Amino acid sequence: MKKIGMTVFAALLGGVMALGGYKLLETKQHATIIAAEEAQKAHFASNVKIPTAPVGSVAFAAAASNVTPAVVHIKTTYEQKARSNDDQTDIFEQFFGVPQGRMQEQAQPAQASGSGVIIKEDGYIVTNNHVIENADKIEVVLPDKRMFEAKIIGRDPNTDLALIKIDAKGLPTVPVGNSDAVQIGEWVLAVGYPLSLESTVTAGIVSAKGRSIGIIDQKEREKMQQGFGFQQQQNPNKQLVTNAIESFIQTDAVINMGNSGGALVNTNGELVGINSALASPSGYYAGYGFAVPSNLVKKIVEDFVAYGRVNRGLVGLTFNELNPDNAKELGITDVNGLYVNEVVANGAAQKAGIRKGDILTKINGNVINESSDLQERVYRLHPGDKVTLTYKRDGKLHDATVTLMADKSADKSSAAKKEASRSATMIYNDLGAGFVPAPEAQKKRFHVSSGVLVTKVNTDGLFDYYSVPEGMLITQINGQAVNNVDDVESALGKGDHGMIRMKGYSPDGELMEMRFPSGK
Repeated sequence: MKKIGMTVFAALLGGVMALGGYKLLETKQHATIIAAEEAQKAHFASNVKIPTAPVGSVAFAAAASNVTPAVVHIKTTYEQKARSNDDQTDIFEQFFGVPQGRMQEQAQPAQASGSGVIIKEDGYIVTNNHVIENADKIEVVLPDKRMFEAKIIGRDPNTDLALIKIDAKGLPTVPVGNSDAVQIGEWVLAVGYPLSLESTVTAGIVSAKGRSIGIIDQKEREKMQQGFGFQQQQNPNKQLVTNAIESFIQTDAVINMGNSGGALVNTNGELVGINSALASPSGYYAGYGFAVPSNLVKKIVEDFVAYGRVNRGLVGLTFNELNPDNAKELGITDVNGLYVNEVVANGAAQKAGIRKGDILTKINGNVINESSDLQERVYRLHPGDKVTLTYKRDGKLHDATVTLMADKSADKSSAAKKEASRSATMIYNDLGAGFVPAPEAQKKRFHVSSGVLVTKVNTDGLFDYYSVPEGMLITQINGQAVNNVDDVESALGKGDHGMIRMKGYSPDGELMEMRFPSGK
């Protein structure tokens, strides 16, 4: 019995010793592993700096609460006009605030909506040109539900910006930030009224800068081409680009129809852009939105307040944006920069010594990679301002100080518009009707090369008295072809014995020839 007891004691003692040894070894190994890990971390830290998120990068709540009171809902109304169903659709109808039912004949007044940003406490609001263009009535709804009718201070189709004003004081505003300081990867918020919803805030990052997407209406660009100080030439592989200034901030913050004209702000609550478009095959959010940079917005707004229009300075040259394909065609090795095609005689560029064939590489020390790099920076300036253009000639770089010149055509154009407006008013009062040039599709429909469309017939006016229908296509007045209001005014002066003779087509396609006195 004593021997059995000794055996059990020996077994227990051996087990305890084995367990103690294992625990000691485990502790030692654990300590070794920890020491190795710490050594590894120390080595890693000494060789690699781990980036940290910038302070305030996710401070969305404060920025949103500061901005939303100054972002407004804009509602526009359009009197429905007779319109052919095969007319071309404006490119902006794919994006924000599309008038619903515009293609329906004899429909009720169409309505659309967008957003705007209050930038002055006395009622100045910046938005997109396409939000308010051609609107018969513009209403602004503040976040506190107050509603005001707005008037247009200025519009600029070249940048798709507009300034409107309401009669109010003491309004909240959004401070304007420096869009040049915006960095790719920086957090931004988009604030607006999408899809007829109430004020909505979305977040994303800046994914690119200086983007040109060709959204600004091509017809407007072609119309404005004449007299501009610098243009991009026709490229067989690209669409013609003239006065359109596209240097968008690209973001993946969610924007939809109705966001147009709303605010793009940084996490400090500063305005860095005006949301203008989205890239989408359907017209709804599919990944990217585009905003006009705030530095350009600021200049345009200042011009609208001071002059009622954009007071731009001209460089006086035409250029091609270089790439490997056209560089080969031009017989040069440079694939970056802008190739000067022509310089305007006695223009700013010529006076500074720039010649045809020079390659523009920088403006004020900033590298020119695309046409927008030059156009957007020049568009911010005024006549008399100076810019330094760096250019390459014969393989050597040179600097030229260019003093921007005034756009004299703008004053002539403004005077012409005022005169045309007076003529249109006189004709409207005399005939009780309004006219616009007939759309090309309308003229093709009736196989004619001229025509004006009767857009409105005033009750108790001359046209109403003699049953001239709204929507009639008038091709001739008193034997003279008419294409615009000036033609109508000229033709009316050629009537015989106070009679008016008209030829055209009714809205349903019937040939009409009418003859009636110039007075009731």
